[in-house]
Amino acid sequence: MAAGLSNKNMVLCLVLMISSFGLCLVSTHAELRRFEQPAKTDGTLSFLVLGDWGRKGAFNQSEVALQMGRIGEKLDIDFVVSTGDNFYDDGLTGEQDKAFEESFTQIYTAKSLQKQWYSVLGNHDYRGNAEAQLSLHLRKIDSRWLCLRSFIVDAELAEIFFVDTTPFVQSYFTDAEGHTYDWRGIGSPRAYIANLIKDLKLALSESSAKWKIVVGHHSIRSIGHHGDTKELVSKLLPILKANKVDFYMNGHDHCLEHIGDTDSPIQFLTSGAGSKAWRGDIKKRKTGGLKFFYDGQGFMSVQLTQDAAEIAFYDVSGNVLHRWTTTKLLYSSI
Repeated sequence: MAAGLSNKNMVLCLVLMISSFGLCLVSTHAELRRFEQPAKTDGTLSFLVLGDWGRKGAFNQSEVALQMGRIGEKLDIDFVVSTGDNFYDDGLTGEQDKAFEESFTQIYTAKSLQKQWYSVLGNHDYRGNAEAQLSLHLRKIDSRWLCLRSFIVDAELAEIFFVDTTPFVQSYFTDAEGHTYDWRGIGSPRAYIANLIKDLKLALSESSAKWKIVVGHHSIRSIGHHGDTKELVSKLLPILKANKVDFYMNGHDHCLEHIGDTDSPIQFLTSGAGSKAWRGDIKKRKTGGLKFFYDGQGFMSVQLTQDAAEIAFYDVSGNVLHRWTTTKLLYSSI
């Protein structure tokens, strides 16, 4: 598998095989780390997207997990994406924190969910020991777990670019509202963001994937509690448009939501309803492009083929609340 990746301007490569899932990690100089995730034998890809979930089963987390298992089996999913805020209220205290098993291993027990989980950090994760979630020790406890700040999953049909969005948000540095954030590994936020943007631009521009997907914790467009993230609108959105990204997927707002960009094909998909959800907290000022909004618990599924994508949102009972399809060539929706 690694041979195909070595042709992408990679000079020094370290290949680490995680045998449980046949996963390949290629570490490179000055580039985002890249993982290979095989698609199905017929070339298609399917996965679930979940965000804002880790509450030891409370606030319907266990019920959402049950339905994820059912839908995951039905769709024969290849992996799961977590959009961050993995452990509440303040992340993990360290590598030995039992909340990891109580909120992850012991909750997502369905056979269909015993696949690789690709996770990013959310702002609540940064309020604890952020380094703990990145630790190899957690992978020894549960080999499904893979959480990094920013990285790429090459799933053949699609490339998924995971972006660490929390350091973009200036208020976490200037007005932390009594919270303490674990900024180890960030250094100067300005330099960190500049380097991340540079690496993301390069990776997106070099991508030849049929589908380009970017995942971050914070929303770019949302009518939920937090609304648009102005720093991402100014710094990240232009890069996504310039590189013809198809989907931006996020959590942060505790809802399920679909907004189509009004001047590009980008679809903004919020899946942040893995446990505690907001009720009736909607910003109605900006509703342009809004296709769907639901303020209860649930999750999202993604199915991709060479020429079509299908997105579906499910509630806590597994009912389909919203289904949307698009063709790759025409970007026409149904």
